Amino acid sequence: MHNPQHARLMRLATRAALTVALTLVLAKAIAWWLSGSVSLLAGLTDSLLDSAASLINLIAVHFALRPADEDHRYGHGKAEALAGLAQALFIGISAILIGLQGIERLQAPQPLEAEGLGIAVMLLSLALTVALLMFQHKVVRETGSTAIHADSLHYRSDILLNSSILLALLLTRFGWLQMDAIFAIGIAFYIFWSAISIVRGAIGVLMDEELPSETTRHMYELANAVPGVLGSHDLRTRISGTRWFVQLHLELPGEMSLSDAHAHCEAVEKAIHEQYPRAEVLVHADPSEVVQH
Repeated sequence: MHNPQHARLMRLATRAALTVALTLVLAKAIAWWLSGSVSLLAGLTDSLLDSAASLINLIAVHFALRPADEDHRYGHGKAEALAGLAQALFIGISAILIGLQGIERLQAPQPLEAEGLGIAVMLLSLALTVALLMFQHKVVRETGSTAIHADSLHYRSDILLNSSILLALLLTRFGWLQMDAIFAIGIAFYIFWSAISIVRGAIGVLMDEELPSETTRHMYELANAVPGVLGSHDLRTRISGTRWFVQLHLELPGEMSLSDAHAHCEAVEKAIHEQYPRAEVLVHADPSEVVQH
């Protein structure tokens, strides 16, 4: 079962991201139309793709939070990783479009109009994006959501993007016309790199990548520290959405009763879950004599 508080935070985060993205689309569209800035157009393109990505994220989180059923015994958490791949695709397309627009404008610089409005819009963009990132950081810290983390990565890139656009507008106001295009090209490279990092994380989840070795070592230590446990082995882990699935084998005395062995397994499960609340732990008991042979 998903933590109700975590589910509420994740839904709220996806709605907040979509609201911010749509607000910035409207503001940047007006500012670009009046100024003709290619860096503002790059920002508008990015915000349009942000809106699409955030909408996909909202839908994916809705499915990811559905409880396990007969066809999906481990839940629907991997919908988050699929959303991350979709976001990476949108971000990659955004980077390519921005780069092409920047190169075209670099070859034919044009004076801008209504720079003041553009500057005001970018200040608004920065304020809204920073507020959203602070909320997303809180949600990721509490839930560990892959989808919200992927969403925050491209909104984090928006801080650099919006700052660069603001600086470009200020420089062009003082006659540096080519800076608008140069900043747009630089932004494109950064956004593309962000897309690659999202793909890596999503593929890790889809391919059932193990948790970090430090975490698995600590889980072994927690299991072996339970009184009566002689050892543990074959610990396996994987991630699905906000949940960790952990399996391991305990080494117990062969003469131990089934009831006592069950109690030891439950004690190990509790010890690991207390340290890692996102973990769902499944323990199998092995007689130590069998393991030694």
